[in-house]
Amino acid sequence: MALVPYALTRPFLFGMDPEVAHELTISSLARTQGTALQWAYGSARVDDPLELAGLTFPNRVGLAAGLDKNARCIDGLGAMGFGFVEVGTVTPLAQSGNPKPRMFRLPQAKALINRLGFNNEGLEVFITNVKQSSLYQRRAERDEDHAPMLLGLNIGKNAATPIERATDDYLTCLDGVYPYADYVTVNISSPNTKNLRSLQNDDALDALLGAISERRERLAQQHNKRIPIFLKIAPDLDADQISVIAQTLLRYGTDNTGQVNNAWGVIATNTTLSRDAVRGMTHADEAGGLSGAPVLLMSNQVVTQLRAALRKDFPIIGAGGILSAEDAVSKIRAGADVVQIYTGLIYQGPSLVKNAASLIKDTF
Repeated sequence: MALVPYALTRPFLFGMDPEVAHELTISSLARTQGTALQWAYGSARVDDPLELAGLTFPNRVGLAAGLDKNARCIDGLGAMGFGFVEVGTVTPLAQSGNPKPRMFRLPQAKALINRLGFNNEGLEVFITNVKQSSLYQRRAERDEDHAPMLLGLNIGKNAATPIERATDDYLTCLDGVYPYADYVTVNISSPNTKNLRSLQNDDALDALLGAISERRERLAQQHNKRIPIFLKIAPDLDADQISVIAQTLLRYGTDNTGQVNNAWGVIATNTTLSRDAVRGMTHADEAGGLSGAPVLLMSNQVVTQLRAALRKDFPIIGAGGILSAEDAVSKIRAGADVVQIYTGLIYQGPSLVKNAASLIKDTF
């Protein structure tokens, strides 16, 4: 149980500029992880294992990418009781992202808008940080009993890379992160990198997945392990677009007999461009992706449509709009196997992790 109630910390953080608060949080986690001060935010992990995509998830609640872009706080975040933590998005080269200000709170809607633009320190620093984590070091020492949490590494393209050459960036990142990941997420759905979402279209998606699948088989032989790859998609998709994505995933994610091969999964969803739920609120017209409570129903609808198209055994991670344990349960009911939170952690604090994992365990 965390020693410091988040209700005492939140007013202090919400009194700051959102990005300043974000950086302070990350820096504090980086400094305190692995020390006695970790108990200020730590919590015992709920034991609710699930076999998915050839992996054993310790419980069904994970952290979505975006909070820890440079993999600085893997151990600190893991101490909050997550079954899996996803860090990134990382790009081959360091980049500063979009001009500031670029993060905005909408407290009335329990939402955020960000247009960060994959700001990160680049692949080399990212991998160094992963290797310095206690999680990785314990695994390198085969100490699996003390490193049960799974680690997802999220990859993207540099803003300066032409969209026609996006595959090159994804393959560079895949080569770099593959030895250290339990799974890799291919982010093609951020609204803050120009033209990135065009990679969700039929021909572009097929070409990207084909290239990644081919490279993954080569890496699997090289490293003697074959890890699953998850595709992260947007909530702003119509039924036809979701169908195209599902059919493409099935081509690569099932074998000749139609059985799921644990090669591919999908994360639904990223942030939305829609402002219908926050119209008229302060900052509602800021450019960027909207996350938080307004995304829940949109995300759940995409999850439901994907589940119908992908059948019952295809891996789906549900993300978007989880602000309570009940929200997490709703996403499982919509068809997700496991869930991820991000904005909910900012509004509700670390207790959301244990509460959501416990209610999922009790419900299912």
